Amino acid sequence: MPSATARKKERNTTVTTLSSRPTLLLAWYDRHRRRLPWRAAPGETSDPYRVWLSEIMLQQTTVKAVGPYFEKFVARWPDVTALGDASLDDVLRMWAGLGYYSRARNLHACAVAVTREHGGAFPDTEEGLRALPGIGPYTAAAIAAIAFDRHTMPVDGNIERVVSRLYAVEEELPQAKPTIQQMATTLLANARAGDSAQALMDLGASICTPKKPACSLCPLNEDCVARALGTQETFPRKAPKKSGTLRRGAAFVVTRGDELLVRSRPEKGLLGGMTEVPGSDWLAGQEDATAKQQAPDIKGLSRWQRKVGVVTHVFTHFPLELVVYTAKAEARTRAPSGMRWVPIATLADEALPNLMRKVIAHALG
Repeated sequence: MPSATARKKERNTTVTTLSSRPTLLLAWYDRHRRRLPWRAAPGETSDPYRVWLSEIMLQQTTVKAVGPYFEKFVARWPDVTALGDASLDDVLRMWAGLGYYSRARNLHACAVAVTREHGGAFPDTEEGLRALPGIGPYTAAAIAAIAFDRHTMPVDGNIERVVSRLYAVEEELPQAKPTIQQMATTLLANARAGDSAQALMDLGASICTPKKPACSLCPLNEDCVARALGTQETFPRKAPKKSGTLRRGAAFVVTRGDELLVRSRPEKGLLGGMTEVPGSDWLAGQEDATAKQQAPDIKGLSRWQRKVGVVTHVFTHFPLELVVYTAKAEARTRAPSGMRWVPIATLADEALPNLMRKVIAHALG
């Protein structure tokens, strides 16, 4: 049995290790930080607009996918006032293809609020940021820490993974989130809060990866419980995902020469405000014949031709299958109420979600 002196030495060593984690983390970050288009260079002050824009774009999306969109946005709208003065249609067009389109609507609403209610300056506290459209607890903490160096720790997926492994958190997500949030604050340095958060994000993205983590290169590896147990890849623990019920429907692709018939979806709801071809309701167990009955009523239209196969798409809460029908309209055929003809050559300028791009490609290909 260890002597009292040995136990005291062990406790002191543990305390030293725990207290040194933020320092070790920042030292690693200063050597290995990622270069990202929205991240301020060492010694520079972060731009709240760029931090906010990147955080909204990165929700449910990878850094690789976001990069080109971020560059396009800041080239078109270099600050929040410029974005707030833009039309929602323009923002949706620029966002098309990035997915989760409610983010684009909230992005625009937030820019308008910052421009009109805050004189173009973002609030510098979590509380003030959370009052803005589309900014939840995580995003508020991220902006407060990174842009304003507030002493708070945002916890994204990368940080969840690092912390859950470091402490071997057995509780499953999402129930474990409060525990992980509390533990993550132990890695927050007294100064450089924003760098502490970004260091953990980078550590999760480059070293503490979901599969085959490079533990030998991790600055926190000496007292990582999961590494000591050899169970790194089993964390974080996650409850089995529930897959939604398959929904089915039909899409109707009508051409008039070199033009395509489209409409805009309602502002609220799934894919709100985006451009689509006419279609049926999306319902579980819907029969093809029932869906086809919802085709647009256009005089002089050629017979509907069903394309072989279906277009599949997976939304957050349900998978979708669409049967695609095509037809041709005569020259000068007027678009039904609420619809419009657009040149096929300029479809890239339309706010088409990925689902509709797949439908059109399937129909016209």
